[in-house]
Amino acid sequence: MTWLRDLGLGIRFAAAGGREGWARTTLTAVGVGLGVALLLIASSVPHLLAERSHRGLAREESAASYQEKAARSDTSVLRISAETEYRGQVVGGFLMRPEGAHPVPPPGVGAFPGPGEMVASPALKELLASPEGSLLRERLPYRVTSTIADPGLRSPHELYFYVGSDSLTPATGGHRLAGYGDDTPAEPLTPVLVVLVILICVVLLSPVAIFIATAVRFGGDRRDRRLAALRLVGTDIRTTRRIAAGEALFGSLLGLLTGLVFFLVGRRFIGHIELWNHSAFPSDLTPALWQAALIAVAVPLSAVLVTLVAMRSVAVEPLGVMRHTGRRRRRLWWRLLVPALGLAVLGLTGKVEEDASVDPYPIAAGAVLVLFGLALLLPWLIEAGVSRLRGGAPAWQLAVRRLQLNSGAASRAVSGITVAVAGAVALQMLFAAVGDEFESMTGQDPSRAQFHTFSEKVTGDAAARTIEEFRATEGVERVIGTVETYVTKPGTYKEDEVTPTTSLTIGDCATLKELAEIRSCAEGDSFVVHPRGDKEMSDWVDETARKGEQIELNASLDWLPGAKSVLWTLPADTPTVTASRDPIGEEHWGIMATVGAVDPRTLPTAQTVAQIKVDEGVEDVAEYVRNTAARIDPGMRVATLTSVTRDRQYESVQTGLRFGALATLLLIAASMLVSQLEQLRERKRLLSVLVAFGTGRVTLGWSVLWQTAVPVAISLLVAVAGGVALGATMTWMLAKTVTRWWVFLPMAGAGAVLVLAVTLLSLPLLWRMMRPDGLRTE
Repeated sequence: MTWLRDLGLGIRFAAAGGREGWARTTLTAVGVGLGVALLLIASSVPHLLAERSHRGLAREESAASYQEKAARSDTSVLRISAETEYRGQVVGGFLMRPEGAHPVPPPGVGAFPGPGEMVASPALKELLASPEGSLLRERLPYRVTSTIADPGLRSPHELYFYVGSDSLTPATGGHRLAGYGDDTPAEPLTPVLVVLVILICVVLLSPVAIFIATAVRFGGDRRDRRLAALRLVGTDIRTTRRIAAGEALFGSLLGLLTGLVFFLVGRRFIGHIELWNHSAFPSDLTPALWQAALIAVAVPLSAVLVTLVAMRSVAVEPLGVMRHTGRRRRRLWWRLLVPALGLAVLGLTGKVEEDASVDPYPIAAGAVLVLFGLALLLPWLIEAGVSRLRGGAPAWQLAVRRLQLNSGAASRAVSGITVAVAGAVALQMLFAAVGDEFESMTGQDPSRAQFHTFSEKVTGDAAARTIEEFRATEGVERVIGTVETYVTKPGTYKEDEVTPTTSLTIGDCATLKELAEIRSCAEGDSFVVHPRGDKEMSDWVDETARKGEQIELNASLDWLPGAKSVLWTLPADTPTVTASRDPIGEEHWGIMATVGAVDPRTLPTAQTVAQIKVDEGVEDVAEYVRNTAARIDPGMRVATLTSVTRDRQYESVQTGLRFGALATLLLIAASMLVSQLEQLRERKRLLSVLVAFGTGRVTLGWSVLWQTAVPVAISLLVAVAGGVALGATMTWMLAKTVTRWWVFLPMAGAGAVLVLAVTLLSLPLLWRMMRPDGLRTE
């Protein structure tokens, strides 16, 4: 009851403290509210990712339909992927043809599109209707009849479509499906990615906790002077501490409500925000009930505990307040012990085995101890550093003297930077060390060709027409176009026998010379191509490609209506040549023939393939290539050649880090600004006195800059040292080698930018504080 009475009295003082009291409470509420909003966002991320993944899987082909090879029915559908890319954005979609009167529509689609009709996502519909989408309209010249509802989209800004077709068949690549909803479990994260995710969570959430702890101490100087008045009328020390805790409790409760408002208002607009081609529905941003309850309990409880601990270092007496006197200096040994203990926990955890499960708790505990240990070490270093500063310009002396009198407020203001930068340095070192593991060389040569296309729609002049149309495309310099299929050795084989099989590549002489070491070629020629340095595979090719003997062009075509097996005799004088690597990095061995030797119209299961070199100086050349591909065959796939590819899970973790880092950086900037404004408000009378004695505004402005810059510089030194130690330890745990020791340089630049931004934003309040009426007192 005593606790409740004193806490209630503190709440009454905070609520009835007049203009000054409400100004202090408002700053606390805003500071705590920013942290609470970010905590609510962070706790919503698992639900957001789960809902996004659920909607993505819901529109995929059902696992049963894929595994059991769906039969044609009144509800079955033929479809082929028509995914494309437009100015760096993926445009997903399918060409679809119903096989019965009641086709199963995809999620989010009300009516199945008819031939030449398109159901588009709202973002795609808007893009097609805008001037920016003119080139995409050439590729998707269909009539938009309706839009895809939210259940059929992964995100509100997703570009997605379904187009009705009346010509799609299994022969042209159509795949039959009978239902939607892929319930195949996702692949688990590798141990390396698990460690990265743990460290990301610790790094992004630790500054939030520190900021909330800092915010509940706003206005401490004025509060302590008021508590001294309570001591004068007979209140004991314990009661004053509980009253102070009650004031902090009131500010934190208002901060909870403020954070909830920030979160709900921001959630309404999140659907309009797109970063790195990612967005989210407002309904996805929903924290779990237990996490929201934990935040609602932990924040006020932390406010009370932080205040009680802070009050132990302040002597509130009836005639005044004593704090940070020269007789009591901060002790260093226990501050060094905390980060050392964190590194020891990580070291005792041992190296993470490649195939073993990862226990997240010791890794998270070790990282938390290191980061919070750096925050505990910072006040001692700032106090020790500024105590030795002497002399200089008036602005410098004002700043140094202020830091010497009260370095605690400055260290609290920049402790979030210390934790965030240290964590960022460790993460960057870790990402640099493991990045090569998730990057693989594709063997592709983008200098020879930038695009690779293939289509299952083959006509009589498919290769020639493909080459001609791509060559006529603006910005295209060279095209390697072929028709490719597999051929077999005729005969009857037992079930346990392997049918001799090899590939057949058809193209013009210029194309075939790109794919093999051919010196002389004329229309009607054919070639037997051996792989380079592989005798066993060469013998296998010769088993099928027997010169002067027949070859079966279309084998095992029982599933394709109207398909007929065709026999072709390989000329006896066919030369044998060696394969060369194409721009994709592959070798084409088997049989190569010109169009005059083999008619592509007799190959219903073949694919039309083209590799295209373009002039990258031509604006939108990629869109011209994709538009040509769509004209040739709407189902033609176009891939961009790249020399390096990255693991998708690794990329998703990096994307999450970008979003989290941006949110944390904004929180740090906001926390520094709010702390700076709170300190200026506390020093209103002092600033007015300095102006009354003739101190110039420019001098005071520079002093504010130095008061921010000096603690930030010290905090960056601490953060770099701690971050490098943490990063090196985590890298050792993953059995990797540190490849970049200088990754902290961008972090130092970010700290300098923050100092300048906070100073500039605080100048208007500084000018306002430097007025004569600030000398008034009651």
